[in-house]
Parts: sequence; C-alpha cells; structure tokens
Amino acid sequence: MTRLDREDSGLAVLTIDAPPLNLYTLELQEDLLTAIAELEAEPARALLIRAEGKIVSGGVDVSLFDAQGSVAEAKEFFDRLLTVPDRIAALPFPTVFAAHGLCLTWAFEVAVACDLLLAASRAKFGLVERVVGLTPTMGGTQRLAARAGVARAKEFVYTGETYDAGTLERWNVVNRVLPDEGFDAAARAFATGLATGPTRAHLATKRILAHFEHGGVPEANAHVTSIAAELFDTEDLRAAVKSFLTDGPGKATFTGR
Repeated sequence: MTRLDREDSGLAVLTIDAPPLNLYTLELQEDLLTAIAELEAEPARALLIRAEGKIVSGGVDVSLFDAQGSVAEAKEFFDRLLTVPDRIAALPFPTVFAAHGLCLTWAFEVAVACDLLLAASRAKFGLVERVVGLTPTMGGTQRLAARAGVARAKEFVYTGETYDAGTLERWNVVNRVLPDEGFDAAARAFATGLATGPTRAHLATKRILAHFEHGGVPEANAHVTSIAAELFDTEDLRAAVKSFLTDGPGKATFTGR
C-alpha cells in the first residue's frame, strides 16, 4: 500500500498505492506509520509524498467510522489518525506533497502537514467530512487556517466542496501549480533540488518558522540567532563560504553534513 524509495540524491519518495481509490484504511495507516518510523530512524535529505492511480485519494473508508462504538473509542481512533500528519510535520528535513488529481480528506490533511504542496493544474482538493456529519480530525482544518485564514478554512470545511489547484494557490495553500503533462517528473525534480541543497540550513529555517507559528516574530527572534549560529558547525556552511570566496556564488555543492 505504500512504498518508500531512497534515491542517490538523498531524496526519499513515499508512494501511496492502494487502488482503486487510495482510501484510508487501518492497513494503510500502519504502512504509513512504518514508513514514517523509518524516516525518523534514518532521516533523508528531503521527502516527496506522491500517489499512484488516477486520483490521490477518494478519502477514508467510511466503515472505520461505523466501527466506533463510543465517544471514548472514537477519541482513541482519532488520536491515532492525528499522529500521521503530526509526525510528518515534525520530520527534520524538507517535505513536499505532490497532488496530481483529486485529493480528499486524509490525503489533503497530510498534504498541508508537509512543508510545501505542489499541484497539477487538474488537481482538486476537499475536506468533505460533512457528508457523514463529521469534522476533519487529522489537523487539516487548523493547518488550512494557518495558510489561508480562519474564514477560508470555515468555508472549505462547512461547504464540503472541492476546490481547484488555482484557487488554493491564490489562497496560499498550494505553493505551485504545475502543468499536468510531466507533473510527476517536475515534482521529483523540485524535491531533488531541495535534497541536494543546504539541508542543514533548511532544517534551521524549519525550526525558526516553527517558533514563528507558535509565538510570532518575537518568539522567532528569540531563537533565530542561536539556530543560525549552529550552522557554523556544519561542513556545508564552511565549504560553501570558501567556495563563494574562491569560485563565486552558486558553485558550492552540499552533502547535508
């Protein structure tokens, strides 16, 4: 149901392949958690999450909701669900989600847990839990609000409508809309560019922005100088500075050390 491949560039590619609709099931959940645990134990330099098939996902297997016999059971179930995007968001390297088609519920919630979201022009997105009288439980509502604002998140969830890639790019949810033709190759190339870059510096940026998300500019300012200064212990910074002084800008190569 999932496959984790590692490329020579340092890019890890996590592929969701549960035909025909890539529905979220308990089996898929365990596959995802296993892959995430592997990435936590042996970090990549960047991660690309993608899906096989005509669509990214048609949502969650609704029988999972029917199986919840009480509020307590549902709470335990939802707590387990939430660990998936939360652990992806906490990975110490850049994460990119590539959406080539329809991307509903859990897949969208994982997408907005990633650092960057790339979409093919034909892609559509939705949190459609309203059809079963539920609200999203994997962090998608609040992560959408962080990108697009509370009013947009309310609209998105209240209506349960699907929104195209261009609309979500205007909302600052999708980072880039790419042509349908060649989308997978373009997304891989973009993610590879991150993986071969100064990934220790990328992690520093990620840490600084996590402070900003928690406490705004004052909290980020309280940590930025220490986080940046730690990069002087990395081979990448030292070598890149020497390369700049010797060969000029843009000639350095990075190893992630």
